[in-house]
Amino acid sequence: MALNPFFLQGSPGEQRLVQDLINEQLKIYGVDVIYIPRKFVKKQTIIKEIQSSKFDDNFAIEAYVNNYDGYTGQGDILTKFGMSLKDELSLIISKERFEDFISPFINLEDDPEIEIFNRPREGDIIYFPLGRRIFEVKFVEHEVNFYQLGKLYVYELKCELFEYEDEMGGSWTNINTTVQEIDSSLEDVGYITSLKLLTVSGESVGVATTTAGGYVRKIVLTNDGYNYTSTPTVAISTAPVGGINASAVAITTYMGGVHSVKEILLIEAGSGYTSPPTVTISGGGGTGAAATCVLVTDGVGVKNIGISTGGFGYLKSPNILIGFPYDAPSIRAVGKVIVNNGLVSQILLSDAGIGYTANPIVIIDPPTSFGISTSSYEYNEIISVSGGETYARVKSWDIQDGILKVGQVEGKFAVGDIIVGQASSTSHYIESIQSAKFEDKYEDNDQIEQEADQILDFSESNPFGNY
Repeated sequence: MALNPFFLQGSPGEQRLVQDLINEQLKIYGVDVIYIPRKFVKKQTIIKEIQSSKFDDNFAIEAYVNNYDGYTGQGDILTKFGMSLKDELSLIISKERFEDFISPFINLEDDPEIEIFNRPREGDIIYFPLGRRIFEVKFVEHEVNFYQLGKLYVYELKCELFEYEDEMGGSWTNINTTVQEIDSSLEDVGYITSLKLLTVSGESVGVATTTAGGYVRKIVLTNDGYNYTSTPTVAISTAPVGGINASAVAITTYMGGVHSVKEILLIEAGSGYTSPPTVTISGGGGTGAAATCVLVTDGVGVKNIGISTGGFGYLKSPNILIGFPYDAPSIRAVGKVIVNNGLVSQILLSDAGIGYTANPIVIIDPPTSFGISTSSYEYNEIISVSGGETYARVKSWDIQDGILKVGQVEGKFAVGDIIVGQASSTSHYIESIQSAKFEDKYEDNDQIEQEADQILDFSESNPFGNY
């Protein structure tokens, strides 16, 4: 039978009629979904791999759910790590509606690095309000139905349940749609690092200095040794009767693939020595380190510098200045402040000096001070370590307890690091790192491991048997 002679099989008027009918059916039988386009910010120039992208727009559009009998795919699968959800969804949207009401807004981006587009793309995500779930577009079928009246009218979006993985290793994915229902669902998902931030001011360290004669002025390292896996012990021979024994610690370093002793610093310069004591370096798993003492018997130097008060809130070892001696010959003493977890634990001497007639004045730089925060970290803003190469995005900030949860971490945080919000300018420093793990409401690795440990005793040679 011939085609209907009253239809031209492809005139603009006929195509307009079909499009209008499809749009009307989607408005009647469809559901409202939130379409969130993925904006490619940066690609590699060779293999076009996505290095950074962002989801910061949202568009409401009607869509027909093609899965009339529920989600497709493999469904819910119980794995050894917990529940894995493999639900899939097929949605049909109007080609005209997308091109008229979504594409123009996307193409208004004034950032030249963001790639513009005029059609749905694989990698975009869709919020499905009926299930309160986020799906990722895996394939866009643009030839359904196949050229009715010589034109295409819809896109069919093949979607899978979105698995948030932080895009680790440099591929930053920024999700900030400004829709609270969507953004809040991602606050506790992904690789999350919880940081305890110090929000109190620091306190300067107070010192007590003593001087003595017949002391070890400094220790000269004659061989730095090799293969040290831990800090070796330094022993100095005892002083004569009535004197005070000198003591020292080794500082190790790693250079050129070799762990060795960098220097030896005095804890106590001692007193009453009449001949240079011997230095013995032992332990630490290495060998070969050797040192000698420089003894002063005809002058007075700094015997030790003790801590009398305070000394917390330090982010790094502060500068120390020891007063200049007056008697000739005179050499100023040189010290070093040791800081652990923000606290001043020791003040050591690399040179006890010569020519002191009284206990010298010691000046130590005050700690960097942070009071209670008057501003808050903003959700999803980038924070960075001051002067470092570590970055992350804010998941949540508890100003009362000082707990900052961050995700998409590039680099590594350390206790004492200053972290600064790039948008809020809020600054604090890390007192402790409480946890760093992948958070997923369906992930049960830890629980499974704990239960398994109660059944199997891995301290036995054969945890699966009785011998």
